[in-house]
Amino acid sequence: MLVTIHDSKATAVIDSVGAQLTSFKDSAGTEYIWQRYPQFWSKCSPLLFPIVGNCRNDRTILEGQTWEIPKHGFCREMDFSSSEQTGTSVTFEIRDTEETKKIYPYSFRLSLVYTLTDGILFMEYRVTNTDDRTMHYCLGAHPGFNCPMEDNAVFEDYDLVFEKEETISSMVYDSEHLEFNPGNRIDQLNGSRSISLTHELFKNDAIYFDDLQSRKVSIVNRNTGRGVEVSYPGFETVAFWKSAKAPFVCVEPWNGSAIYATEDDEFIHKNHVQTLSPGNTKSYGLSIGVL
Repeated sequence: MLVTIHDSKATAVIDSVGAQLTSFKDSAGTEYIWQRYPQFWSKCSPLLFPIVGNCRNDRTILEGQTWEIPKHGFCREMDFSSSEQTGTSVTFEIRDTEETKKIYPYSFRLSLVYTLTDGILFMEYRVTNTDDRTMHYCLGAHPGFNCPMEDNAVFEDYDLVFEKEETISSMVYDSEHLEFNPGNRIDQLNGSRSISLTHELFKNDAIYFDDLQSRKVSIVNRNTGRGVEVSYPGFETVAFWKSAKAPFVCVEPWNGSAIYATEDDEFIHKNHVQTLSPGNTKSYGLSIGVL
């Protein structure tokens, strides 16, 4: 089921399958979200839970047992219920099921609230522990943006522009062993704020920053100043990804990631793993605005 919300400056469409943002347009009708062309990537903004990326051999140890959790978790194909819908806001929700309990042991409630305010789309991820024991999980966002976003522009006209000046390297993903290696890094920023986009930039898969100070990044056409801004105050790390020479780029705020080469198989030892006591709820914010 598709749900549409809008205000005077923007319109958003969300698919209840995966609670996935499928469209975000400004008042002029410009589409900013990747439109799921399967020859490149058949998703556009999946919700990653209870893991981000992959576990080693898709297995992890939780509560003393081995669990087989698929890459990015199980939310992407689940049909969320919708509630609290108004013209500018809607809430999507899933709970644990017999099927989720086969691959992840906890009882939970997971909600994603979309709200449009003055043309800015706010996304609030809410995780509630409905179990009687402490719950461990990872959480990630994965919105893909058309790039180029304007007629007569090309991918290479765009920059990633960070909120703050950064001196940072990205951790290289080992595609053979399906893991990030903290000892293998590529320098990306040296007291600067912007990275020029090229297809070659993504030759090693995702560009993953595990220690950025910025909690805001823009995809900007350096010739026109137009683009989108993604704010992710609720997330500790961020990655960027695209497939082959596809005309899109994903901004992926994460709490967690694919396995590190230096990690064991205990889920609670994963980087940036989240912990939630019984009966408690934790919220994570993300917003998308047009420049």
